[in-house]
Amino acid sequence: MTIRRLHLLGSPVLRQPSTPVAAVDDEVRRLVDDLFDTMHAAKGVGLAANQVGVARRVAVVDVGEEFPPPLVLVNPRIVKLSDAVETAEEGCLSIPDIYGDVERPLAVTVAALDRDGQPYSVELSGFKARAAQHEIDHLDGILFLDHLSAVKRHLLVAKWKKARKGQAGYLKEVTPEPAGEL
Repeated sequence: MTIRRLHLLGSPVLRQPSTPVAAVDDEVRRLVDDLFDTMHAAKGVGLAANQVGVARRVAVVDVGEEFPPPLVLVNPRIVKLSDAVETAEEGCLSIPDIYGDVERPLAVTVAALDRDGQPYSVELSGFKARAAQHEIDHLDGILFLDHLSAVKRHLLVAKWKKARKGQAGYLKEVTPEPAGEL
């Protein structure tokens, strides 16, 4: 189990479009495993590689639903968007304790490579579709704040800066909570 440090708002890698993966090899599979470990330790539902400082087109999503199972997204792209949209609150592990209402398509079809480098396509709806869109945005250097009005974005960034006052750097250690007793 490898838990990586999270890059926070202000880290340049979060705004950097990620480089496509040429081949899914052991290094990419290790990155996928690290993303899942880090995401679960941080109690998130999705994590993109650039959030741990790696500007490669790799992300994971696990919203706790059985079908489809947790997603490994290597070189993902959205190939279809529903006309129906939904507005819901979003947050981000790279911008802790900041939330905003984001409008997104209710359903999407995503094409990607899996952990073994095999191409697949999956139709997603609801929360899982929202999480996948959020992570794919990360891979394109887009944050959920970018979907908000300029006024709302300004207010949330000001709140973020105030909460971070006196803290240097753009890295956050992720510490998993100890396992509870049964």
